[in-house]
Amino acid sequence: MFRAAGICVAVLIACLSPAAAQDAAFLQIEAHPTLRVAEERAQQYEVQQGNVVGFRLPSGWYALALGPFDGIDDANVVRQRLRAEGRIPSDAFATDTTGYRTQFWPVGADILTELRAQRTASDGLLTPPDLTTDTLPALPEVALDPAATSTQEAFPAPLAEPEPEPEPEPQETLPEARRSESLLSRDERAALQIALQWFDFYNAGIDAAFGPGTRNSMAEYQADRGFEATGVLTTRQRLQLIREYSDELAALGMELWRDETAGIEVQLPMAMVQFDRYEAPFAHFSERDDSGVRALLISQTGTQATLFGLYEIMQTLEIVPVNGARERQTNSFVLTGQNDTLRSHTFAQFRDGQIKGYTLIWTPERDEQMERVLAMVGDSFATFGGAMPDAAGQASAVVRRDLMSGLEVRRPEHSVSGFYIDAVGTVVTSLAGIEGCGRVTIDEAYTAQIVMRDAALGIAALRPLEPLVPMAFAQFLDTPPQIADEVAVAGFSFEDMLTRPVLTFGTLQDVIGLNGEQNLRRLSLEVMPGDSGGPVFDRRGAVVGMLLPRTDDTARVLPDDVNFAIAADDIRTALMQSDIDASAYRGGGAMTPAMLTRTAADMTVMVSCWN
Repeated sequence: MFRAAGICVAVLIACLSPAAAQDAAFLQIEAHPTLRVAEERAQQYEVQQGNVVGFRLPSGWYALALGPFDGIDDANVVRQRLRAEGRIPSDAFATDTTGYRTQFWPVGADILTELRAQRTASDGLLTPPDLTTDTLPALPEVALDPAATSTQEAFPAPLAEPEPEPEPEPQETLPEARRSESLLSRDERAALQIALQWFDFYNAGIDAAFGPGTRNSMAEYQADRGFEATGVLTTRQRLQLIREYSDELAALGMELWRDETAGIEVQLPMAMVQFDRYEAPFAHFSERDDSGVRALLISQTGTQATLFGLYEIMQTLEIVPVNGARERQTNSFVLTGQNDTLRSHTFAQFRDGQIKGYTLIWTPERDEQMERVLAMVGDSFATFGGAMPDAAGQASAVVRRDLMSGLEVRRPEHSVSGFYIDAVGTVVTSLAGIEGCGRVTIDEAYTAQIVMRDAALGIAALRPLEPLVPMAFAQFLDTPPQIADEVAVAGFSFEDMLTRPVLTFGTLQDVIGLNGEQNLRRLSLEVMPGDSGGPVFDRRGAVVGMLLPRTDDTARVLPDDVNFAIAADDIRTALMQSDIDASAYRGGGAMTPAMLTRTAADMTVMVSCWN
C-alpha cells in the first residue's frame, strides 16, 4: 500500500495550492519511514550531487529534497533536467515548505527558519518606522462623558466601517476539474486515494489510478460534504480532502517510535500516548491528556512455548476484555477484546528466538479513530536488534499472579481441574466446579461449552469452541483397580497461581464408598479444592477415576486424607451414552514418576469459572 511507501500527503497541500508558487521551493526526491535509512540515503545523494536537505514529515516519515529554489517553476526546471539525466526518481516532485517539519539533514541546520526570516525581511517587517512623537499624526479631540463609569464608556469606540464582502470564489467547471486533475503526479493521485480510504469512502487498493471505485468514492465524499457528486474533485475539494486528512493525522500525532531497548519500530499516536516506563517484557505508554488511549510494546526472548504462554496469560489481563476474537497461529497470535468501557488489540510474533508485538487499549468513543490507527500501527510494525533484557525496569515473568509487569490481572471466580478425553480437546471435569458460571474456559485461554451433564455422577463434559489438539488424552481403566495400589491425582491445587498441574500421590483404600456406593473409589491422599475434577492415575498411567470435591458438612467431617473419585468405567459409560467417545486402557507397563508427571501435565487442564 502507498501508506507504507512514503507518500508525503501533507506536502501535497502545498502542491495543490496555487499560492505556494510564490515561496521558496524544494524538489522532493524520496521519503523513508525510518531516520536511519533516510540519513544513509542523504549521505549517498550528498556524495553524488550535493545540495541535499532532509525534513521530518507530519506523518512521521523522513523526506529528502534538493534546494531551496526561488519558486516551484525553478524547482521544476531542475526536476526535468535531473530526471532526463536519470539522477533522481521519476516520481520526484516540486513543493513548497508547507508540509516540512524539523530538519534532520544536514545535522544542526535549520533552513526553514532562515527562509522565514528572509521572507519577513523582504516584506519590510524587520525595520519598523521610527514611531516618535514627531512622526505620529495628531489625534482628533474626543469629548469625555463626565458620567461615564468605565473606560469603555469614557472613550466610546468609533463606528467601524463595514468590511466589504469578499467576492465569491469562482468554482471550477467539470471540464476544468478534469484538466486540473490530469496535471496531478502519481503520488498526488495516490495521496487522494489514501485520504478517501482514511475516511472510509474508498476500500480498494492504492494504485493511483482513478477507476470506477475511486470515482464512486469521490462522489460519496462530495455528497457527504455538500458538494455536487460529479465523481471528479475540483482543486478546492482536493485541497479540502487532503487538509482534513492532515488535520486528523496531526490530531493523532502519528509518529515513528524507534525503541532501542525493545528492538521495535512502530507508528504510535503520540498526541494520545506518552512513554511511561519499562517493565520487562513490556514498554508502557500511558494516556496523554485524558485521551483514554494506552499502548504496550512487547519484547522478550523465548520459544514457541513462551509465545503460547503469553497468549494464555494476556487473556487474564484486565486490558483484554473477555469478549473478542482470538486467533493463535504457529508463530503469532492476535487478541481482541471489548466491553462497555474498554477495547484492546494485541499482536505478537515469535521469530529468531524473540517474541515481539504490541497492544493498543482505548475507550469505545475512539473506535472509529483507532480502527484507522491500528492499520497504520500494523503496517509500520518492524523489529530489529535484540529483545528487551529482563533487567529493563521492574522485570517480571509471565506467571499467573495478582500483577504481571505492572498490569492488573483479571482472575476467575474459581478454578478446578479437568482432563482431555479425546483428540479434539473434549474435557471431563467436576460438575460442581462449573455450575452457575457465566463463562467457562480451558486453561484460561479457550472458551468452552458444556456438552454433557450427569448430576448423579457429578461429572460434566466440555468442548472448546475451537478444536484443540492435546498432547495426550485419557485411557480409562475398564476393570476394577487393585485395593492398596499406589495412585496419583493430577490437578491445579493452587488454581490459577501456577501454569502446570501438581501431582499428589497416595493409595487406593477401597473400590466402594463408605456407604457401599459401587461407583466410588475411596482414596487415601490429601488434596485441595482446585484438584477436584482432576484425573486419578494408577502406576501405569491408566485413569481409574475423577476426583470429586469434598462434601463435608458441620455434622460430619472426614479426615483430610479421605477423598473420593467417581469410577472410570462409570465415566466412560456416561460419556458414550451421550455420543462422546472415550478410549479404554490399551495396556502397558508401569511408569516412572517422571514419565507419569509428563503424561499428567499433557492431559490435565485448568477449568475456570467466570462471572
